Amino acid sequence: MEYKVDDQILNAAVFIPFVNRIWPGDYDVEKTQAALSKTWNITAYDDKLLVGCLRILSDGYYFGTITEILVLPEYQKQGIGSKLLQLARESTPTMLYFGAQPGVEEFYEKNGCQRGLQSYTITRKDRD
Repeated sequence: MEYKVDDQILNAAVFIPFVNRIWPGDYDVEKTQAALSKTWNITAYDDKLLVGCLRILSDGYYFGTITEILVLPEYQKQGIGSKLLQLARESTPTMLYFGAQPGVEEFYEKNGCQRGLQSYTITRKDRD
C-alpha cells in the first residue's frame, strides 16, 4: 500500500470512479476538480488503484475539518482508514473537527479520536 500526504496528483478522473463505489452519485467533473483543489488530500493506493482517501479543509492555522474519510468496501478492515487518520494527525497544522456517520463511532474512538461537540447541519434551500 502506498500512502501520499498532500496528494497533488489526485484529480476528478481518479476520484469520481472511486467515490462512486462508496457514495454512488452523478458527480460533476469540474466541480469535483475544484473541490479537490481546495482540500488537502491524503490517499492510499494499491498499485495505481485509489483505495482510500481522507480530505481536510483548513485555514491552516485556526481550524481544520475532515470532510470525509473513504475506503473502498473490499479494502475496509485492513487498517487503511486507521493509517489515513494517523497521517492526518501527524501532518495537520490545526486541530481537526469532523462529524461521523452513526454506527462508526467505535472506529474513531479506537483511533484516538475524542467525542466533542454535537454537530448540526444547515440545508441549503433551492435558489429557484
